[in-house]
Amino acid sequence: MTKIAIDGPAGAGKSTISRAAAKDMGYIYIDTGALYRTVGLNAMRQGADVNDADSVIATITEDLKVELRFIDGEQRMFLSGEDVSDKIRTPEASMGASNVSAIPAVRTFLFDLQRDIASRNSCIMDGRDIGTVVLPDADVKIFMFASPEARAERRYKELVAKGKEVTYEEVLSDMTERDKNDSTRSVAPCVQAEDAILLDNSDMTPEQTVSSVLKLVKRYKHKHRNFY
Repeated sequence: MTKIAIDGPAGAGKSTISRAAAKDMGYIYIDTGALYRTVGLNAMRQGADVNDADSVIATITEDLKVELRFIDGEQRMFLSGEDVSDKIRTPEASMGASNVSAIPAVRTFLFDLQRDIASRNSCIMDGRDIGTVVLPDADVKIFMFASPEARAERRYKELVAKGKEVTYEEVLSDMTERDKNDSTRSVAPCVQAEDAILLDNSDMTPEQTVSSVLKLVKRYKHKHRNFY
């Protein structure tokens, strides 16, 4: 099975690009950020303080069921049977995901799920520490980056299109704070793996970025004839 890891900060377009590239290659796309958002949403719904590890851990009970399902080729997230795919895309859910993902118990809770899916499918998995922690043996590792301003502009337009009442300044502030949290946390920080390829798409369109990813994968396939 072929494993492709795409890491990078929030708003770099990892999910959009990974989904499109996976579709082009006929691979499974795994959005690990959605898993953490789902756990964060569950914690917030139960009134937990997402900044307090013990408070969050108390919400990870035996009956907590986080599922990743593929419906008509699209990844959907389910929380104890409820489709929360849209509910986990708010700024609040993003910050909640950033906080809970730094908790070792949460990462342990989701770690086996992520690896199990990757072991059974040729896939593109995106997140913050896929190439460094989750899939250190990935065949291709890409660190996708864009300037904070470019990423905030993209996220702002995405939220407005969904009818959310937010300002660009608020989104940029949240983005900057999350960058700091994700890159400096002691557990699985968002950093580029030593053998990952840096892809700065600040001035690229989504189509151009997808094309760049496909070219990188094809380059590896050409170098490794047994790469399938």
